[in-house]
Amino acid sequence: MESIAPGDLVTLSTAGAPLDGIVVDLPSATKAIVAVVDRKRGPVLRTVDRQTLAERAEPGADDRALQLLIRRTPSAVKAKARGGANASSSRDAHTRAAMHRTTGK
Repeated sequence: MESIAPGDLVTLSTAGAPLDGIVVDLPSATKAIVAVVDRKRGPVLRTVDRQTLAERAEPGADDRALQLLIRRTPSAVKAKARGGANASSSRDAHTRAAMHRTTGK
């Protein structure tokens, strides 16, 4: 696929039967995270090679379950990448080291 974006409807070509899926994220130039329905486990996220994906135009029967999975899955963006006030530290409290304690004066 030339142009692929999160939210696109795709078909995943695997060793078995092709699976309908929805692109969730593109972590690199060669990988894609796709929501698909596994026969044993139900809707799951899989990291796949982009070369195994093909566009599909028609919505599938499992697309609603895949969209619900995508909605309830937290974003892959880490807290430090978001910036803001706490970009330098992931902890709110205990930002300084403890002071030296004297012994029994």
